[in-house]
Amino acid sequence: MGSDILDLMTKVQLEYDLVRPLTDADAGGVADVHSWYGILRVQLTSSLDKLNVEYDASRLSEQDVEAVLQRFGLPIKRRWAIP
Repeated sequence: MGSDILDLMTKVQLEYDLVRPLTDADAGGVADVHSWYGILRVQLTSSLDKLNVEYDASRLSEQDVEAVLQRFGLPIKRRWAIP
């Protein structure tokens, strides 16, 4: 049954530029983003200047993902205007 759920997901990976390096204080925001329904993975790139975010596109849109990252205070360069 568990693999059936994974088959129904539409996994998408986005890469966001950071406007500043992540700090220790940002670690809590990264952990909180992981708890958001539909966010599968958030990972800092090896160059330390971007975040890779994997999410379930059947649950969230790209704008939703960006709004979640902003909500938890992660310093991403925005792609979309969020009201």
